[in-house]
Amino acid sequence: MPPLYLATRNIGKVREIKELLSHLPVDILSLKDLPEAPEIEEDGETFAENAAKKAEAVLAAVAGEEGVVLADDSGLEVEFLQGEPGIRSARYAGEGATDAANNNLLLEKLTGVPLHRRGARFCCVIAIAAPGKETVVVEGHCQGAIALEPRGDQGFGYDPLFLVPAYQKTFGELSPDIKNRISHRSRALSQALAHLEKLLR
Repeated sequence: MPPLYLATRNIGKVREIKELLSHLPVDILSLKDLPEAPEIEEDGETFAENAAKKAEAVLAAVAGEEGVVLADDSGLEVEFLQGEPGIRSARYAGEGATDAANNNLLLEKLTGVPLHRRGARFCCVIAIAAPGKETVVVEGHCQGAIALEPRGDQGFGYDPLFLVPAYQKTFGELSPDIKNRISHRSRALSQALAHLEKLLR
């Protein structure tokens, strides 16, 4: 199989995607393994635009004639905040913001808002690019709510705040096995899997 390149430097995303694709006999590399990979400005207006841009830029830079590139653009959309932080999820509190800073800003904006008005969803868009092929884009969601305070230390990003009603736990409290079964990323990857396997084989 040709290698699969993940168009991200986010260690948490790399870990989750590798776990979700662990059944594939393929070498999975991220931008951490590719110092020659370009920095890609995420200036699209949608998750889909950003994911496709990242996949195609990495394909052009490092994948050569055989490699396949998978790019993930994802974020949190809060109903009370009209979809914020959305595509700015990773930099909600500013460029280079830490997870803690982003979480604190979100909680600040929801001060006094009761739990039943804190509905939210995680959105993940995956783009897959390969030489001579049209880029394929798929999307997955996970519905939940924003907890009143951070809970749990699993995962990354907004996971300690994202409450899953069926479990009454946040992503930060759920085991990786359960999270990987129900998450927005796993739902997007399940849609992409048949196309991905076809390209890799």
